[in-house]
Amino acid sequence: MTVNNDSFSQTSETLDHNSTEVVTIRPDTETMTRQQLPYFVGISQKTAGAKGISMNFVIIPPNGTAKPHYHRDYETAIYLIKGRVETRYGKGLKKSVINEAGDFIFIPPGVPHQPYNLSATEPAHALVSRNDPNEQENVVLYELNHEH
Repeated sequence: MTVNNDSFSQTSETLDHNSTEVVTIRPDTETMTRQQLPYFVGISQKTAGAKGISMNFVIIPPNGTAKPHYHRDYETAIYLIKGRVETRYGKGLKKSVINEAGDFIFIPPGVPHQPYNLSATEPAHALVSRNDPNEQENVVLYELNHEH
């Protein structure tokens, strides 16, 4: 049975948070995040009953960027599938790193950051995993003149 719930399809008889069943998620609708990037929500507490992890697919449009933000109390691991992305990070977003397809990226909790797609014509694609089962609850927008 496939259950449609706003932004995902979940193949399982029920969404039992204590289940011993394997859950498959096939995102069929993008969700706009607080950072203003389109996400396809994959594994989360809401979609799969996850208790300590989430995994999503993100697209950064050509010349696109996220709003500056940080993740309160959780780590983020990213695998850049396609594209070249500059991530400005740290206090005042004064540091910078450029990543390209095939790179794994780790962002510690509380580190302000803002990714930029360096291509004017191609979207960047990334797989994002966090040790937080909720997709957006602990995303905090970062004001450049504000210290957290």
